Amino acid sequence: MNEEIAAMLDHVRAALPASGAHGFDHTLRVVRLCERLGAREGADMAVLIPAATFHDITRPLEEETGIPHEEEGARMAAAYLESIRYPADLVPGIVHAIRAHRYSSGIAPETLEARVLSDADNLDAMGAVGIVRTFMQAGEQGHGIEDATRHFYDKLLNLKDRMYTESARESARERHAFLVAFLDALDGETGARIPPDA
Repeated sequence: MNEEIAAMLDHVRAALPASGAHGFDHTLRVVRLCERLGAREGADMAVLIPAATFHDITRPLEEETGIPHEEEGARMAAAYLESIRYPADLVPGIVHAIRAHRYSSGIAPETLEARVLSDADNLDAMGAVGIVRTFMQAGEQGHGIEDATRHFYDKLLNLKDRMYTESARESARERHAFLVAFLDALDGETGARIPPDA
């Protein structure tokens, strides 16, 4: 990791809680996934890794400000990158990837780097870590098992079919199977499964 990226990570670390459903640990996992997926797909890492680093920087402020974190995060990333004189021709691609990463943003990722970031962020919502994050988020919001389980049907079980890159599709199939097996086990133990049409 070069010094520029290390400094970016330090900057983002200061803005996020160390852990949580969208804490700095999530950012680090997304960066690592982007490194792996981006290398396989031939992405421009000088665009992808800064975008992954900044993608959730304003997530903790979203509820308070009402500003979508992907919009404010893109603005903050652009300001930071300008302040360190990052190559100006790379900044629009970074900004676009941040704006397009969110599952519910409605902005289509138009570049390979934006697609890889979207895939990496969605992969971190699947599998074992996705299960942990779902229940962490439910707890953070004062919700219980039923609300967490509903999130699987509202979002997580749909992610497998929303992957843009072949590299991510491979991982998504495995992580999706783990989610389904978990829900089967949870249903057997608690009867907590929420039908998709509930």
